[in-house]
Amino acid sequence: MAERKSKTKPKKAPPDKLLVSVILSFRNEEDVLSELIGRLENVFKSDNTDYELIFVNDDSDDGSLDILLAARERNNRVKIINMSRRFGHYACILAGMARASGEAVINMDSDLQDPPEVIAEMLAKWREGADSVYTVRTFREGETTFRKTVTRAAYRVIHAVSDLSLPVEAGDFRLLSRRAIEEILRLGESQPYLRGLMSWVGFKQVPVYYQRAARSAGETHYPGTFSWGALENFMTGFTSFSMAPIYGVLVVGIFAFAMSALGLLAMLFGLPLPDGAGMVLYLLLLWGGLMGGVGVVGVYISRIYSDVRGRPSYIIRDTIGFPPRND
Repeated sequence: MAERKSKTKPKKAPPDKLLVSVILSFRNEEDVLSELIGRLENVFKSDNTDYELIFVNDDSDDGSLDILLAARERNNRVKIINMSRRFGHYACILAGMARASGEAVINMDSDLQDPPEVIAEMLAKWREGADSVYTVRTFREGETTFRKTVTRAAYRVIHAVSDLSLPVEAGDFRLLSRRAIEEILRLGESQPYLRGLMSWVGFKQVPVYYQRAARSAGETHYPGTFSWGALENFMTGFTSFSMAPIYGVLVVGIFAFAMSALGLLAMLFGLPLPDGAGMVLYLLLLWGGLMGGVGVVGVYISRIYSDVRGRPSYIIRDTIGFPPRND
């Protein structure tokens, strides 16, 4: 008599037994890396969860790499990706995502402004079924009131024009499930606004609230309030999820045409206007609308050009601690 096969499916490992990846993009952070690694190790030791720490080195020229190599000697969960040159924060995050093996992937800054201890709460939300656990900053220690006001205003502008609901005061510090990570990696955008894409992929998303700390050591490597990098990041987010600027150009064009037509009709019916004032205002209106329209359309065209050009977002020089890959 043939043996009957069991129809019982093999049980999956519980979430707390699965691997969790932490991606840490950095440049020249030798002053904080030892403390950061120690605090992360304590978090996962307390949580009894297997993990890997993926440090993506954005072409540092200080002693950061030596510190990481020494840390790996005692803890082989520390892994390193060295970029071929400086590619920037978001490119490093993508490189880490592409090589992360975890069922949950956490992205956080390396300067200890994002407290590693919040990870325990993020993991709890993930185990309850969340695919995206994003953090909302209730307070920003060490930042001026002016900078906080400008940053908050930029978030609200992007939120207002976006095609989807983007949480205000939510940064890059978040946890994503494996299926959310795979969807992001499929997109292939050359200038991704990752904060927006992490919301765009959907699935179940829940917040965790925390207070953002000041840097514990070293100097910030992020752009200042009015730097070109800050403006570029704002425009990337502004144009990533909305066609509102294009529609705005159309509205301005229609408004300018209508106002000039009404002005011509008024002149035909003999309505008195100050000498030259109407012409000056009319020309200024047309010039401002034209320049604003050209600028906005130019931003969209530049994004199209970047995608069509097809350059990779980053190039990796070498990796340490990862199995060989063919790509």
